[in-house]
Amino acid sequence: MPKNTNIKSILIIGSGPIIIGQACEFDYSGSQAIRSLKEEGIEVTLINSNPATIMTDPSLADNIYLKPLTTKSIIEILKKHPNIDAVLPTMGGQTALNLCIEADDKGIWKDFNIELIGVDIDAINITEDREQFRKLMIEIGIGQAPSTIANSFLKGKEIAQEYGFPLVIRPSFTLGGFGASIVYKKEDFDDLLSRGLEASPIHEVIIDKALLGWKEYELELLRDSNDNVVIICTIENMDPMGIHTGDSITVAPAMTLSDTTFQKMRDMAIHMMRSIGDFAGGCNVQFAVSPDENEDIIAIEINPRVSRSSALASKATGYPIAKIAAKLALGYHLDELNNQITKTTSALFEPTLDYVIVKIPRWNFDKFEGSDRTLGLQMKSVGEVMGIGRSFQEALHKATQSLEISRNGLGADGKGEKDYDRIIKKLTFASWDRVFVIYDALKMGIPLSRIHEITKIDMWFLKQYEELLALENEISTNKLDTLSYELLLEAKQKGFADRQIGHMLGCWESEVHAKRTELGINRVYKLVDTCAAEFNAQTPYYYSTFENKMTTSEGSYAENESIVTDKKKIVVLGSGPNRIGQGIEFDYCCVHGVLAAKEAGYETIMINCNPETVSTDFDIADKLYFEPVFWEHIYDIIKHEKPEGVIVQLGGQTALKLAEKLEKWGIKIIGTSFEALDLAEDRKRFSELLVDLDIPFPQYGTATTADEASEVADNLDFPILVRPSYVLGGQGMKIVINKEELEKHVVDLWRKIPNNVLLLDHYLDGAIEAEADAICDGEDVYIIGIMEHIEPCGVHSGDSNATLPPFNLGEFVMQQIKDHTKKIAVALKTVGLINIQFAIKDDIVYIIEANPRASRTVPFISKAYQEPYVNFATKVMLGENKVKDFNFKPRLEGFAIKQPVFSFDKFPNVDKKLGPEMKSTGESILFIDSLKDDQFYELYSRRKMYLNK
Repeated sequence: MPKNTNIKSILIIGSGPIIIGQACEFDYSGSQAIRSLKEEGIEVTLINSNPATIMTDPSLADNIYLKPLTTKSIIEILKKHPNIDAVLPTMGGQTALNLCIEADDKGIWKDFNIELIGVDIDAINITEDREQFRKLMIEIGIGQAPSTIANSFLKGKEIAQEYGFPLVIRPSFTLGGFGASIVYKKEDFDDLLSRGLEASPIHEVIIDKALLGWKEYELELLRDSNDNVVIICTIENMDPMGIHTGDSITVAPAMTLSDTTFQKMRDMAIHMMRSIGDFAGGCNVQFAVSPDENEDIIAIEINPRVSRSSALASKATGYPIAKIAAKLALGYHLDELNNQITKTTSALFEPTLDYVIVKIPRWNFDKFEGSDRTLGLQMKSVGEVMGIGRSFQEALHKATQSLEISRNGLGADGKGEKDYDRIIKKLTFASWDRVFVIYDALKMGIPLSRIHEITKIDMWFLKQYEELLALENEISTNKLDTLSYELLLEAKQKGFADRQIGHMLGCWESEVHAKRTELGINRVYKLVDTCAAEFNAQTPYYYSTFENKMTTSEGSYAENESIVTDKKKIVVLGSGPNRIGQGIEFDYCCVHGVLAAKEAGYETIMINCNPETVSTDFDIADKLYFEPVFWEHIYDIIKHEKPEGVIVQLGGQTALKLAEKLEKWGIKIIGTSFEALDLAEDRKRFSELLVDLDIPFPQYGTATTADEASEVADNLDFPILVRPSYVLGGQGMKIVINKEELEKHVVDLWRKIPNNVLLLDHYLDGAIEAEADAICDGEDVYIIGIMEHIEPCGVHSGDSNATLPPFNLGEFVMQQIKDHTKKIAVALKTVGLINIQFAIKDDIVYIIEANPRASRTVPFISKAYQEPYVNFATKVMLGENKVKDFNFKPRLEGFAIKQPVFSFDKFPNVDKKLGPEMKSTGESILFIDSLKDDQFYELYSRRKMYLNK
């Protein structure tokens, strides 16, 4: 059946600000859906309050409303656009589904004659209401864990008495496992039951008998209105039941599932999807399987929408789930649509993988002091990475190298855990670094059987670890000159980095690289093609691996599927995993950098390892390398592609950290030079530049030891702001008020960030904070926006509410900000973007710091003023344009306010006060006509409430 021709205009509901449990995967799915609908000539209206997203770009939807996600906003939009026929709520996560239900309850869809597509209300209600879901599963013969509903504290106590411990508490209608917990002992039950009841919007929980040690699997499905169903991907959690799937290490395809059980699971998933409602779209089903020979299957839950897992499944298979799901919602059948990767096969084909993917979550516990760092049913990760390899071991190593936590992979980097008791504790109470600790345990000699007994991780995975350790031990008996071709090739095929092999051999990474180049052990690139190379792929989406050479009549070689063109090329380095301080806003910048370089006539090459993002969509850059943003991988791609240069200033600290290496190896950095980037990062040298420019900054001193810090403090007045160099998101920054606090903090900092130069500033108590973003071509400077923070100086800029334009800075102060910005941008020889932060006290503007790169606020300013500033800045970096070539026309009536969003509810015992270290996970944009607006008044009245050291 072709599409429903009655639908000509659709409303898409976005997912709002990023929170733990709902990240930028919905920007990816929303952007795909919008483009997919536009291809069909549909008018698309979008509501989303997150300014850092690609989906809210003016170039995507026809009508974009950066408004709060409320039914009031929905009514306003539907009144303004009476031609809207349907709403698609499945692309915006739980936020969109919950808003859709609320609008339905209030009769809004009925009042405006709006059709719901992609899902139906019954399906949402059945899947979100734990009791309804349980009853339906029993009715259709799908296994369920013994469980009972409690909608009161008393009922919960009765159930616990009946089941005994351990048991699981899961609230209805929540996201990311919010409020869920495993209760091991009676003493914890009352608190955790209360938390679960409070977390559920309908104050209902389901209490299950805990299936500890059972294996967990996820299936991603698509179904059309003709009842065709395809399974896009089967994902296995390496961690057993008891850890939220968002916090689990996951593997695709499933590794330890027997074919018989897989076929049963497929049939059950399809039966479940058909039973929850008559709708066309995407679905995610989760199962638990008993770890014995019976392989009993129990259904955990079903989500009738695209999810975090479907973003992962899309990137793992190359199959664009959201794009196809949007077309199915219009009425298309799967056999009428093309596979977007091959362009020649049908979307009704199920993807086949000839590689393995491993996803590892990324946590930010260091931002939540005092938080419980063990993993459980409530999701705590802020992002994730994905590694693609020809084996589980290679993919696992690539994923660990992508995390950006100063590890070079599993082990062989001198950073492993060596304390027996700590290892046992981290294995027993699942820790965020358990993926590394398993390796440390084996290295210590703890038997495989004991690790399996403690963790319940399937023996197959543990044996993969054991093989890696055996190979490390064998290599370690050699020296570089005695290492054989076969052993070095095996190490590379199993994912060991040159840096790790250097550690094993006691030599430098560069020496290992030279040795393998000499031996002809080079990376080859393979296509992600959805069909195990059965058909030709039309989209260049690559991963690297190492292969044994084939010998033919033409000689001996390993096949490389990445064909290098003779076009001039630009590499854009991505921002890696989302974390606090570096989120989706840098992915926004990377995507716009790629698009601008395309417009300027370059072949664009994207390198990134984050499966949740738009930048890793297969049709954004001309070539996508889904690889770790890790030196060795980047260098090999650059050697292969030979680009004109590399853009580092759009990918946050991830890309910037690689600038020194690029400079050292003679690779051209596009835009601002490494020297200027380094000067701005080095607090001491930057302060000396400000002296030369006669620009005021707070009194300061630098220190590399605790004694030096104490001496500096003697010459400065407390309070003192302590800041490490070369960090993002205010990592390690703190205001100290006496020598005792100073010593404790600096000692702790050097433990976490060894050999760092610390800057000690006199903290300007009571100062106003502001920041400016600008584009500079080395001579001319255009200030794209000046923002004033509502909170006082001392709260990190990422955690501050901020107004554009400023709301109470006088002309004298504004002129100083403009003058300082222009002077600094030119003095740093900035080519591209720069962000400068100021403290204003007694009408004097002091410089806090300057960052000659894209900042968190650039997407916000671009959306507020409706101008593509990253596009302009990229063309300046490439030398295509000068600042004066652009006709800047910012449009904003009233004020735009950047409002940070926090995820403290995931960490109930954490101090929620704000300070110089960033803690927010996302942001929204609020437009107000005047400062008399009630929302501005409320923000301003609370501005000092959370200020903390």
